[in-house]
Order: sequence, then C-alpha cells, then structure tokens
Amino acid sequence: MERRLHEAAMEGNVISLVNLLQEDPLALDRLLATCHTETPLHIASMLGHVRFVTELVARKPELATEPDIRRSTPLHLAAARGNFDVAKVLLTAAGSEICLATDGDGRTPLHVAAVKGHVGIVRELAAARPDAARVLLDRGETILHACVRFGQVDAMKVVAKVVDGEFVNVKDRVSGNTALHLAVAHRQTEAINFLISGTAIDVNAVNAQGLTALDILVQTRRNRKDKDIAESLKHAGAVTCATNESPLSVHDEPEVISSTIDMADEDVYTFSSQKRKTTKKLLKTFRSHGRQPDWLERKRSALMVVASLIATMAFQAGVNPPGGVWQDTSDGDSKTKPHTAGFSIMAEYHYVVYGWFLALNTISFVASLSIILLLVSGLPAVKRRFFMWVLMVIMWVAITSIAITYAISITVFTPAEQSITLYKVLGWAVVAWCGLMTLLLIGHTIRLLARLFSGLYRVFLPRRRKVPAKAFRLSSAEAINDVVA
Repeated sequence: MERRLHEAAMEGNVISLVNLLQEDPLALDRLLATCHTETPLHIASMLGHVRFVTELVARKPELATEPDIRRSTPLHLAAARGNFDVAKVLLTAAGSEICLATDGDGRTPLHVAAVKGHVGIVRELAAARPDAARVLLDRGETILHACVRFGQVDAMKVVAKVVDGEFVNVKDRVSGNTALHLAVAHRQTEAINFLISGTAIDVNAVNAQGLTALDILVQTRRNRKDKDIAESLKHAGAVTCATNESPLSVHDEPEVISSTIDMADEDVYTFSSQKRKTTKKLLKTFRSHGRQPDWLERKRSALMVVASLIATMAFQAGVNPPGGVWQDTSDGDSKTKPHTAGFSIMAEYHYVVYGWFLALNTISFVASLSIILLLVSGLPAVKRRFFMWVLMVIMWVAITSIAITYAISITVFTPAEQSITLYKVLGWAVVAWCGLMTLLLIGHTIRLLARLFSGLYRVFLPRRRKVPAKAFRLSSAEAINDVVA
C-alpha cells in the first residue's frame, strides 16, 4: 500500500489516492505511526502536485508537519523547488508554526527559499512568521549571511524588511563576521550597496580578527572593481583597523596585502619602511611555512600510500612465488625432479629466472619499506624538498623493480604456444615504460635547468640601487585609493 501511495504521489494522481484510501482507510495513519524515509506528501510537494497535496492534507493535516529522513518537512521541499502554490497550501494546513521547523542542517523553510532565490515564497513565509527570519544556522550565521553567501540579494531585501535594525549586525560564531564582512569578502557589490544604504548595518564592526569590512577589502584586493566598493564604504563612514593601530593580519591571499598604514594624525597617514619590511617578512614566513608544508604533506601522503601498496604486492609475491610451491615431498622419478614440500616450483625448473625474480622482488620490497620507515621516522630532513625528491627516486626504483617482477612472473607460467604473443605484449610494454621514463627525465631535467638558470640570473644580475625610504604624507582618502588601485 505504501508503494502504491508513493507511485500515486509521483504521478499526482488524485483519483488513485482516493481509491487507495477507500481500499484502506487507515493507510495514512499507518504512515504516521511507522518510520519511513519520506511520505507521499514529501514527494508531491517536491514535484509541485498542488491538487494531490490539497487532497492529502485535507484528509490528514498532520502529514504537513511530518519530517523525512533528513528532517525536512514538505514545506522545506516545496520552498526548495519554488512551488509557491504548494507552499501556500502547506502553510494553511500546518499553521505558521511550521515556518520555525528546522531540517538536519538547521535551516527553516524560509532559509531554504532564500538561498534558492524564490522571492515569492520568501515573502509569503516572512509575512506568516516574521520571527522565522531570526533563526540562526549551525555556525551562528543569520539568513542575511546565507543570502550573501549564495548571492540572493532580492531575497535579502525581503527579509531585511521583517527584522529589526540590530539583527543585521549579528556576527557568526566562527569568524565573528557580519553580513557586510561576508559581502565584501565575496565582492557582492549589490549586496554591499543594499546593506550600506538600506539597513542599519555598522560599517565599522570588527570581526574576531579585529578587522573591519574595509580591512578585508584592502588586504585581499583582487581587481579594479574593488575601488568602487572602497568608495561606497568610505562614503558610509568606513575606516580601516590601521586607524585604531590594530595589528597586521595575514589572510588567505597575503601576496596582495597592501603596505601597512600607520596613523600620524587625524587625517594623515605615513608609510613606514619598517612596516613594509615587517610585511615582507610575514609573506616570506607564509611562503616557507605555509605553502611548502602543504605541498610536502601531499607528497608524503601519496608516497606513503604507494609505498604501502608496493610493499604488500612484493610481500605477497615473495611468499607465494609464481607457479606455487610443492605440496608434497618426493625423491623424484623419470618425469619429476626430487623436491621438498613447501619449496618453490619455479626455483626447481627455472633456476636462473628465479634468481632474477627474487632479487628484483626483494629490491622493490626493501625500497618501499625504506620509504615507509623514513616517512614515519619523524626526522627533520623529511620536511625538506631535496629529501622528498630522494624519496621519489627510491619510489621509481621500487615501481620499476615490481614491474620487471611482474614480467618475469607471467613469463614463467605462460604456455609455450603463447610465447610469441607474450613477447609482443612485453615488448610494447617495455617501449611504453621507457617512453614514460624518458618524458619524466626530460621534464625534471628542464625544471632543474630552469631553476639553475634562474639562480645564476639572480646572482649575476646587478642589483637595483636601493632608494632611501622617504616619509610622505597623504590624506586618508588618497591613501586608501592608492592601496585599492
């Protein structure tokens, strides 16, 4: 019965629904009494079947408040899909309290409609339950934060009308950012202009790092459009943390951090050479202790995984050699050689080949174990680029050895009548492998030569004559314009 109800909901077939309920009048009550992934009302609300939803909630209004496995009500799904008429029916059936229901991500139907940009539903839900707009998300973000993050300015304009002036200044719990901080970070020009002109936003509110919205713009500038944003913020009275002599913060894009600005008097900035040296030192520290560890950590992880895999394969090939081992002990006869149980069959019939197999397999096994041991040893040298290149060379040796071990293995147990095919396959494989190794060698050689020539260029190129630092005075507006430009 539940399956048939779901099929009727997917089709929006009201006649089938009525017939099913006549056949089993308690079908909807059983849905409410049992655990289920989703109800037929969830399906119909998501697909926008208005007549089916109307008939269903008329017979069982409790279904309108029933959550699915993701804690979403039917109104959440209707709001997400922009089914305005369905949302109105559900709102009428469940009452305005349904607007406060939160899903597994802590979002109300109003949040869902806002981030999806369904302005009509946002207006309807906000009018029915204005305090739903004040529900905070899991990270302490407001619905205004969510609108900015998803670029839904029209929805934000509707919501801003139903909340009080102080609500726009609420900060999230993680970074202490207001909606304006977030809008500036995402370069949402329309959202910035609306927040400044259409709300009571505090343009000089500071986040957890002590930065204003203008600080974020100056320290992470990206393009020429930032100048217009800076002008809008300044006209609204925005200032930087330099005005209050706040410490310098290094952000996600420190390579574009502007020169540090110190306040000399109320409207005058002095560019200090000492501050510029401090900024360069911070950038150098970031490059040496930020990006390189990330690169090395990725290489370490990749080498550890590959080395573990090769060690496993080499161990397995060593204890289970190609052709297997003798299962019994025999003194031999006219057809078989004398042998002992547990000894390799390949060693008896292919003595020379077995020696090569054993040597190469042992090389790959020891090489991979060496990589694993060095990576887990915790030695300071492991964190250096040169040492990482050494580990990669050892990895090449291990991979090449295990590849040759494979070629020897299939040579042993391939029948003589298939030897021609085997040699053709191995021939092409060797050609491809040598080509790949050649490309890698050429690539790394070119990279090494480029680094060498770059170093020689820096050594022999005459250095620029240093210009003595001169303090010069700029108005606050001119200083910020220069930084943004």
